[in-house]
Amino acid sequence: MFSDKLFFWLFQNQPDRIVSLCGDLPVDAEGYSFTAPVLKEREYRLDGLFRPAADRPDLPALILEAQMAPDPGFLRRLYAESARLLQQEPSIHHWQVVVITPSRLLNFGAPEPVAEFLEHRVRWVELQRERWQQPVPLLQRLLALLLEPERELPSSSAELREAAMGSALESDLDDVIAAILITRFPSRSIPEVCAMGGITVEDFTQSRIYQEIAGIGRQKGREEGRQEGEAAVTLRLLARRCGPLSEATTARIQSLPLEQLESLAEALLDFQGADDLTTWLSSIS
Repeated sequence: MFSDKLFFWLFQNQPDRIVSLCGDLPVDAEGYSFTAPVLKEREYRLDGLFRPAADRPDLPALILEAQMAPDPGFLRRLYAESARLLQQEPSIHHWQVVVITPSRLLNFGAPEPVAEFLEHRVRWVELQRERWQQPVPLLQRLLALLLEPERELPSSSAELREAAMGSALESDLDDVIAAILITRFPSRSIPEVCAMGGITVEDFTQSRIYQEIAGIGRQKGREEGRQEGEAAVTLRLLARRCGPLSEATTARIQSLPLEQLESLAEALLDFQGADDLTTWLSSIS
């Protein structure tokens, strides 16, 4: 645009001109340098977005981010991704960010550049017990199993089961515990996971985590059953990699033979977006 060229010209050789437009800078502010960097286009994917009910405009939209390991670029990325969402979703006016993490004290980068954002918009959900301030929500205590020493998992699971009695989580507690432990110990056997969580093997094999999240499904003992289960798992993984799929694409993937589904499940690990899926499907046509 013409205005872009104008501002480039205006500030290229005299960057300190900007100071006059910023009344809160000191009068001796000088020495700025000016560039017009190219911001490369990339895919930003939020861990989750919670929209309030239409009849509750007083409630904020909640942006979810789970960050379990140190990352010096995290705070800046969180700020950028939140801003990108607001750019794409003009209907969002009232919003907060919820960060699930072991501790906000992990190395997430310097907070000063985004201090106001952190102070006014971000709510930290910390999973390390020493960071807790009572009372702690039951779900937060459940998620702390991700960090709990393995030897303490059976007793902690029993305590959580007792605490959940009469709560909204009571009926789903075993599913939640199983999901957490499978996420943490993906290579462990089912009996080992059950022992950690105080869950019977029979109850576990009937749970949603077993049938849905782990992608094991019901053991039908038939090729058709294996194909359906593989298709369901592959579609869930594709949705996370490529975003929502069209009905036509979903139907095509569901119709693939088992061998091709297994190949797709392996290939999608390298997908960066929907274009990669389109290319892969074209290659088998």
